[in-house]
Amino acid sequence: MSIQKKYLKTKPVCKVTFRVAADVAPNAKQVNLVGDFNNWDASATPMTRLKNGSFKVCVNLEIGREYQFRYLVDEKEWENDCEADKFVATPYGDSENSVIVV
Repeated sequence: MSIQKKYLKTKPVCKVTFRVAADVAPNAKQVNLVGDFNNWDASATPMTRLKNGSFKVCVNLEIGREYQFRYLVDEKEWENDCEADKFVATPYGDSENSVIVV
């Protein structure tokens, strides 16, 4: 997995590229990026499957904030990003969310 941040000079926005490596979800048909920035809507931010089997999506995030997120694989399995800026406990107490700081 990887996260790339690109701060825009003309707007208070950071273009963030999220990637899920093929070996993380080797048989996945779909992966969605779910988090604070899309109101935890499991279908709002689908990732594109690349030829190498990995998944990718770019989102613009307002700078000066922290966003919790996770990846939803095939609508049933949650994955964190090992390259997240930090991790926080979920409100459910059974897992953690990834956090990106921009």
